[in-house]
Amino acid sequence: MATMGSCEMYGSPEVSLLSKEGDFIIGGAFSIYSQTSVSSLSAFETPEPFKCSREFRFVQTMMFAIEEINNSSELLPDVSVGYRIFDSCGSTLPSTRAAMGLMNGEENTWSKNCSSVHAVIGASESSSTIAMQQISGVFQIPMISHFATCACLSNRKEYPFFFRTIPSDYYQSRALAKLVKHFGWTWVGAVRSDNDYGNNGMATFIEAANQEGICVEYSEAISRTGSRENVERVVRVIRRGTASVLVAFLAQGEMDVLLDEVLTQNLTGLQWVGSESWITANYLAKKRYAGILTGSLGFAIRKAKISGLLDFLLKVNPGQDPQSNLLREFWETTFGCSFGSSTPGTKSCSGFERLQDANNAFTDVSELRISNCVYKAVYAVAHALHSLLKCGPSGDSVSHSCILKDNSEQRQVKLQKVNFTLQSGEQVYFDDNGDPAATYELVNWQRNHAGDVVFMTNITVRNSGVWWLQIEAMIKPLSVCSENCLPGFRQAIMKGKPICCFSCVPCAGGEISNTNKCSQCPSEYWSNVNHSKCVPKVIEFLSYGETMGALLTAFSLCGASLTLVVLCVFFRFRHTPLVKASNSELSFLLLFSLTLCFLCSLAFIGQPTAWSCMLRHTACGVAFALCISCILAKTITVVMAFKAKRPANMFPQCSAPLQRTSVIGCTLIQVFICVIWLAFAPPFPHKNIVYANEKIILQCFLGSPLAFWVVMAYIGFLALLCFILAFLGRKLPDNFNEAKFITFSMLIFSAVWLTFIPAYVSSPGKFTVAVEIFAILASSFGLLFCIFAPKCYILLLKPERNTKKHLMGRNQSRTQ
Repeated sequence: MATMGSCEMYGSPEVSLLSKEGDFIIGGAFSIYSQTSVSSLSAFETPEPFKCSREFRFVQTMMFAIEEINNSSELLPDVSVGYRIFDSCGSTLPSTRAAMGLMNGEENTWSKNCSSVHAVIGASESSSTIAMQQISGVFQIPMISHFATCACLSNRKEYPFFFRTIPSDYYQSRALAKLVKHFGWTWVGAVRSDNDYGNNGMATFIEAANQEGICVEYSEAISRTGSRENVERVVRVIRRGTASVLVAFLAQGEMDVLLDEVLTQNLTGLQWVGSESWITANYLAKKRYAGILTGSLGFAIRKAKISGLLDFLLKVNPGQDPQSNLLREFWETTFGCSFGSSTPGTKSCSGFERLQDANNAFTDVSELRISNCVYKAVYAVAHALHSLLKCGPSGDSVSHSCILKDNSEQRQVKLQKVNFTLQSGEQVYFDDNGDPAATYELVNWQRNHAGDVVFMTNITVRNSGVWWLQIEAMIKPLSVCSENCLPGFRQAIMKGKPICCFSCVPCAGGEISNTNKCSQCPSEYWSNVNHSKCVPKVIEFLSYGETMGALLTAFSLCGASLTLVVLCVFFRFRHTPLVKASNSELSFLLLFSLTLCFLCSLAFIGQPTAWSCMLRHTACGVAFALCISCILAKTITVVMAFKAKRPANMFPQCSAPLQRTSVIGCTLIQVFICVIWLAFAPPFPHKNIVYANEKIILQCFLGSPLAFWVVMAYIGFLALLCFILAFLGRKLPDNFNEAKFITFSMLIFSAVWLTFIPAYVSSPGKFTVAVEIFAILASSFGLLFCIFAPKCYILLLKPERNTKKHLMGRNQSRTQ
């Protein structure tokens, strides 16, 4: 097989690699040959020759697009488009020579100009493009690149005639930073090409990474034409680093050099994050590098389909141009043969080999990404050239020839206002900086069932909008300087270390640390056990479900039931002397009021509401006022019965109205107090967040504490009055002296409520309610047992004492 030609041989400024004459000439500059030698050279050694790269398909894509345009009856009709294609060799000096060759003036169809081309497609690298644009810009020749992504080229002051069909790295670098942040990688290494592409792209990435809270452990630069010692040193730095994620902002040439050294040093276990330059390079996905790069992530230019390109590529043959050394070398490289070689063991090329039978990247049109950028660039120039033409009054190119709109003006192609749609439906236009709309695809290298590495495209990424999607079948490594703090801890920056290196300090109570910073929860929220989120504070109130609430409920229902049982017993024996002597009307009313006292305690249990809060104290106050009023009426009746000077048969006639009046009057006073209370300052539910930080005590706020204590004081006044009267009648001569039992019941009632006051004031939270319920139940049970237990004992167990004679009997000595 013939050796590869050198850039010096074919890339001279005098001779283009490929050319075709036409009315309009479009220049092309591609890195057809490139130098990848990094060996150390002495002063007497010569560098290795430039080697053929993978951009020959870009050249053929440009030629295909020009052929399509020449065959079009709508775009540039009656006008032929030619081309002059030079090799930039992926280096600045050859690129400068190519630019000089393209700018070399020749006579052409339309007018005389210092430049032989109307526009230039290229170059493939940012540094080469900058070098060429500095020359072509002097002649005001627009240059449209298919692969130069440096954000520096968007500077309109320095590069006013530069355009490109590939997005600027301004967007890609920021997208890479967001991608790294998305996976939680806050500690990464970085390696870049030592040129405008790598240096500018990495600088933008590091700036965006700092904004995202990502730290770069190291940032190294390599060049494919640099020394091997430098590459070895960079790989050693990567090996010594603790970051398990490596962001490689490299051109394909530098990526080749780096991977060779990575294989030599057997460096594995890295998660690679790549730029668009190499992330979809098919040759890197071969078995040689598959073990290193499997799982790689990065952004690539959207792939497209170019109708008819495959057929055009398959027609490439040395016979198309027998004088083209480039075609011969391509053919020899593809089929491993040589033209006219007599070397033993070397296969001779016939020129009739079939590209259909060759398995190489040249005929693989499944991943047309940069080739599509070349295709769009040619069409953009064609549309700009078309705007210079005047094709008849109706614009019909079939029956009218096309001429320049102004023969006197110099031919200057204006790309800024180009806006058209390709056959594939893709719209092509440029912004004010000469950049296209930034559109990427998120690519993940994965193995298929056959074990081959394939490019999995997960989602289309634009420079605006939501674009994250989970990447499946990928194990995410941990790449952090310091592991995230456990819940309940916050980050504390370590002196002299990057912000990604920190220690963990526990958060205080009521604070959370989702973002490694402690933040205070809102007033009605508290931190959970792990201090990872704010949860609603536990709302505390006396509920039916807890033990205390259940017991108090049981006692309340038991008391009410027992009272109803006593009521039934009294109703059963309502015609007996004992029940009649006890004033059955007041007894039934007293038992009814005691039932209400027992049941009103239930209003204190459960979650406080507006109605329950208003019902609690008012119902209790009215029920107890009714109860004590009945007892007071009974006491007055007993005392008056024994102290009266009138005949005994006259007293019942006047006592019944007096009893009813006293009961109703005393109760209505309490009702009036409660109505005023509810009308002006009613109780309402209140969340107490002051007493305990970690919980909310849900309680009933009294509204007016004065009204509450007035209600309590009125009940106390009635009880005190009842106690005094009962005490005065304790020695009356009945065998069944009810005044004694009333006296004792009032003692218990007063003792309970006097004890209640300090306990109520000092008890916290739900225990305040429990104390109040206990006072209600204790006083109610005291009244029930003290007043009705002796009577029930006689009614049920000692019926012989339930006679008028026994009840009215006096001591024998007193009778005599």
